[in-house]
Amino acid sequence: MNHEKFINKQRLRRRRHNRKKIRGTAERPRLNIFRSNAHIYCQLIDDERGVTLASASTRDKDLRSDAAGGNCDAAAAIGKAIAGKAAAAGVTQVCFDRGHYRYIGRLAALADAAREAGLQF
Repeated sequence: MNHEKFINKQRLRRRRHNRKKIRGTAERPRLNIFRSNAHIYCQLIDDERGVTLASASTRDKDLRSDAAGGNCDAAAAIGKAIAGKAAAAGVTQVCFDRGHYRYIGRLAALADAAREAGLQF
């Protein structure tokens, strides 16, 4: 078996395992995280209606200056931004969906900043 295929299968298995337990509602949407090498993205998703309530990323024009690139400082800025957008949408509690990523580094920085800014999960 090709090593790359094996790694991808393991990653998909971990993602399915985590997503099986997490479901976003209007009162408690799912905070979904996507992390690439260069950027980090997050969305608040209501799975019942299938809509995105708010999103933030390092590629947003208003966040590009303080959230440059894919480091922990940028992730913290995105965490604060998504918490602010969630408050504007009337959301205080979320379900944290880390996907297949481990809870370290940029992911932990984003989650900690979102908690400090007022999101509960």
